[in-house]
Amino acid sequence: MAVHVSIHDVSPAWEREVDVALEMAHEAGVRPALLVVPDFHGRAPLAEHPRFVERLRALEADGHEIYLHGYYHRSRRWDDPDTRATREGGAAARLRHLFAQKVVSASEAEFSDVSRDEAVARLDAGERVLRDAGLTIAGFVAPAWSMPPWVLELLGERGYRFTEDHLRIHDPAGRRSRPSVVLNYASRTPARLLSSVAWCRLARPARRLLPARIAIHPADMRYALLRSEIASLLSWAAGDFAATGDALFS
Repeated sequence: MAVHVSIHDVSPAWEREVDVALEMAHEAGVRPALLVVPDFHGRAPLAEHPRFVERLRALEADGHEIYLHGYYHRSRRWDDPDTRATREGGAAARLRHLFAQKVVSASEAEFSDVSRDEAVARLDAGERVLRDAGLTIAGFVAPAWSMPPWVLELLGERGYRFTEDHLRIHDPAGRRSRPSVVLNYASRTPARLLSSVAWCRLARPARRLLPARIAIHPADMRYALLRSEIASLLSWAAGDFAATGDALFS
């Protein structure tokens, strides 16, 4: 089965690490999709880094797809006034929030708790930033792969042909989806790092039945073990790289 490669959290905040990840991918013969964050954590506005934007345009021209990856890649606190509507969901909403923000991510599941109006506003703003930068948006991926099911409908209305979550890939506009195994690493704690390495090794055989995704995060580049594991994954997938996300539906 085909294997799609992407680099998440593409932002001036991670410029050095993104360059290292790109070098590894290019050495393996793949042009990964670039998941661009318009203003990472509210402190790295893309528009204020023209050299980085120029680099993204060159990479797109060289065959890299550009995906919108949230807007801030940061969620609100539970006690933030703007989470009032979420808090009204009671204990179940609180558990969903804790799982998305503390288990799945380090308070980075930006689209997990948003209202529809807020999702529309952030998509509008993110699309505007990337288009003003001269980039073509080929897909959307929610930070931490976490979003309510209704976001798929919203993306479909906007004509998006590719998005993904932990378990599936989706063509919102075409109303298609299929299971897919995702291979990625977590470096927040030593235990997470080692368990994610074990998962990626054990999950490789699933590629015989399902299309696979290799998701590289800039923080991975800070660890020699993860750089080695990613190089091994890229070598394992060589010859079956999907040039685009929607090729996984073929």
